[in-house]
Amino acid sequence: MITVEEFRAEVRGWLADNLVGDYAALKGLGGPGREHEAFEERWAWNRHLAAAGLTCLGWPVEFGGRGLSVAHRVAFYEEYAHADAPDKVNHLGEELVGPTLIAFGTAEQQQRFLPAIRDVAELWCQGYSEPGAGSDLAAVSTSAVLEGEPGQQHWVINGQKVWTSLAHWSQWCFVLARSEKGSSRHAGLSYLLVPLDQPGVEIRPIVQLTGDSEFNEVFFTDARTDANLVVGEPGDGWRVAMGTLQFERGVSTLGQQIRYARELSGLVDLAKNTGADEDPLIRERLTRAWAGLQTMRSFALATMDEEQPGQDSVSKLLWATWHRDLGELAMDIRGRAGLVLVDNEFDEWQRLFLFSRADTIYGGSNEVQRNIIAERVLGLPREARG
Repeated sequence: MITVEEFRAEVRGWLADNLVGDYAALKGLGGPGREHEAFEERWAWNRHLAAAGLTCLGWPVEFGGRGLSVAHRVAFYEEYAHADAPDKVNHLGEELVGPTLIAFGTAEQQQRFLPAIRDVAELWCQGYSEPGAGSDLAAVSTSAVLEGEPGQQHWVINGQKVWTSLAHWSQWCFVLARSEKGSSRHAGLSYLLVPLDQPGVEIRPIVQLTGDSEFNEVFFTDARTDANLVVGEPGDGWRVAMGTLQFERGVSTLGQQIRYARELSGLVDLAKNTGADEDPLIRERLTRAWAGLQTMRSFALATMDEEQPGQDSVSKLLWATWHRDLGELAMDIRGRAGLVLVDNEFDEWQRLFLFSRADTIYGGSNEVQRNIIAERVLGLPREARG
């Protein structure tokens, strides 16, 4: 196998050679809160990465990946972030659905979907949260009923999902639905693969504080998917869904931290330019932000190769809180100028402040993460439920 340093040099050289021309204009675009930026062009760039064998690096070779180690993947994301390459559009497919199908899917499902994910030909979104089941995923009420004659059966799906990232650009959604009538909580759920381009599926973008729309409501009204597009056994969806969430902890977080470091560096420059750095409190908060970033990196590296109870929650709590606080610090450094729109557009610091409020909510709110740490790591009693 290629060494980590050889692979790092390969990635660095490829990015230098390919982030040119029209692709050079995409540098720094995309990512949470900015998914609207040049989406089609970034999709084309993601397909370009795939053609070079730079997607699905950790997938086993027999499933179309490169079978590379965690260290190799860390090197890729670090070089990718250092090059300021555009944010990829295929995270949910490459990092969540693909590994889930490799772990739980049938051979037919793997053959149908994995090549299209690897080549970035089809995009995916996640149908988990509902208006009454956000942080409490076991409370989902979207129903799925198996209908039809043997050999011609299909699932009929009714219900609503919400906060569905990138649904309006996706072709497929992995949906957690209640498939056993009268079941409750973790029992009776199924994990379904559902095409979005069909009658009975309505996607409504949700306008965010930033004015953009990357989250959506998705309504299913007698929508259908083939009977064989259930991952795992019917009724065993909770186990599969939890497997998907485990895959969500990825080496891409280290690349995320490099982007955070770039934001912090820009904020330090802003403080110097505005004179805000003369305020000792601002200097202290900038120092604390730097220390927090080092803590996140140390934690990620220390836990990357082994699974420990609650580590996903600790990681999420660290970066979500840190990034929200950075947005608040940015506004304090901007001062009154941060309250003014120029040409009716948010600048990067206003956008950071507004969107980073969502960081502490999506993917499990801070409150939920603290409960998980308290109950599963510290062994404290479960929170009383009314």
